[in-house]
Amino acid sequence: MWNESKESEQPLRTGLTTGTCATACAMAAAWQLLAQRVFGHVEVTLPKGKVVELHVVSEEDQSQDNATFSTIKDAGDDPDVTHGAKVSVKLVLLATPETRFYAGEGVGTVTRSGLVLAVGEPAINPVPRQMITEHLSKVAQQNNYRGGFAVTVSIANGQALALKTMNPRLGILGGLSVLGTSGIVRPFSCGAWIASIYQGIDVAKANGLKHIAASTGNTSEEYVKTLYQLDDMALIEMGDFAGAVLKHLKKNPISKLSLCAGFGKLSKLANGHMDLNSRASSIDFEQLAHCAKASGASNQLANAIQNANTAIETVALAKEEGINLAAVITQQAFSFARSLLPKDVLLEVIAIDRQGHCLANVKSEGFDQ
Repeated sequence: MWNESKESEQPLRTGLTTGTCATACAMAAAWQLLAQRVFGHVEVTLPKGKVVELHVVSEEDQSQDNATFSTIKDAGDDPDVTHGAKVSVKLVLLATPETRFYAGEGVGTVTRSGLVLAVGEPAINPVPRQMITEHLSKVAQQNNYRGGFAVTVSIANGQALALKTMNPRLGILGGLSVLGTSGIVRPFSCGAWIASIYQGIDVAKANGLKHIAASTGNTSEEYVKTLYQLDDMALIEMGDFAGAVLKHLKKNPISKLSLCAGFGKLSKLANGHMDLNSRASSIDFEQLAHCAKASGASNQLANAIQNANTAIETVALAKEEGINLAAVITQQAFSFARSLLPKDVLLEVIAIDRQGHCLANVKSEGFDQ
């Protein structure tokens, strides 16, 4: 899981998904098998029409009915564990006009229900499958080929890399998933991260869990995990995407949700923000000062809070006058989150400090029953 994210912005470079990489490799292998043409670069059309070019390399284990090509994944400035990984596709010609998918070394297999793929299927998601199938169909048409293809995708060191992802929690074992919905990796994988949140909730629900915990980072996750001795499957890596959790639970409710975050992030939720990253929302020190003032703070304290450097500093300042600002803000965050959830979902909101100590905890009536 990622560390608690920082309040900073910087320009970030996009990259290409594993699915795009696999599509390029599959195309190159098809051209070699059907036309004996070996390409060093392949153009892939992404789902929204953009065309990108990838460098591909022919591997040694070739024959008349199978070929293997590989490429190195460039995830841009995304902290993706597969950045720099070698993605390979072994393509085998079939007599029947179909496209079959297989998990090679480093690609996982689905072992739990609740995902978009059936149990036993290789963890190659629907959009990459569609991209690969469509691109292979075009190559087949251009070469008057009426047969099909067996596509085996591999990711070098994928089994070890998968341990750094949510795959083990989701029941995807043996390696990584071949992902992608747009073909492009957005910096910090906003789309992929939100998709993983949805998957995590769906898998927990499909496997009968009643209580899940959504956290903004390592520290908050460790706190709530220890508090309730939760199974890893119940832990949702929310990051900055509180809105993704709340909106998905509105349509796919579960019995109990614990939402745990650092105080600064939680103050943004209390202010009605559902994306807690600095690019989308900022800590509102004026609002924190207003809340403290409403709780009895002096003008001097209110001014000090308004001019504080960090959100956690405001908690310490308020404490000097006997005001539990963390409790006030956590209650506001609870009220906002509560308004977005179905009435039968029991909610708990927890604020922690940087050391992982609980600052405040607000629960629905009956949460502990």
